[in-house]
Amino acid sequence: MRLRNIPGAKDAVLESPFTIQEPEAHKGMWAAAFPKKQPLHIEVGMGKGRFLMDMARLHPEINYVGIEMYDSVLLRALQKREELAAAGEELPNLFFMRMDARNLPEVFAKEEVDRIYLNFSDPWPKARHAKRRLTSGEFLARYREILGKGGAVEFKTDNRELFEFSLEEVKEAGWTLLAHTFDLHHNEEMVKGNVMTEYEEKFSSMGNPICKLICRP
Repeated sequence: MRLRNIPGAKDAVLESPFTIQEPEAHKGMWAAAFPKKQPLHIEVGMGKGRFLMDMARLHPEINYVGIEMYDSVLLRALQKREELAAAGEELPNLFFMRMDARNLPEVFAKEEVDRIYLNFSDPWPKARHAKRRLTSGEFLARYREILGKGGAVEFKTDNRELFEFSLEEVKEAGWTLLAHTFDLHHNEEMVKGNVMTEYEEKFSSMGNPICKLICRP
């Protein structure tokens, strides 16, 4: 899907106090980027940021970083953050940054991240693009480099083919599958504490079952 370029989006991202600039400079020192030293959770491909904003609000004891590749998409999240700040809600435990997820090991040090969220990632349906999927073996290798002991990846999607591909990649990569379901909203255990994304709300309202897996290296 081709994204519409929004004029001024790049400058807005560069100027926003909610955006981490030069993220590579924080490698190994992410605790210092936040007011409090706390566990660090990241979302790769955060879209408009609703999920992480809700998570940061519900879990002030955790620090969050939202990663998005496109300025025009990140701009929407920044606008929402600005609205919250204007209403008096700062969310000091949440920052965003624009970067390519392939560079994660250049931004986070070994064992620096405690949890990675992948929500409704681009399925890249063509076989020749399989390596671009955020649950491919190539990306699992990157996550392995930065996850701490006991760290995990949580993945949600409504795309059954992508989910089955992901289950196979987790197995082939030698990861441990902690839990999985092909119908999250009807799984009493896994749906506990579930925070929905925009896409999740949209697809589930259409009757699409949501798949979820949790795995660790």
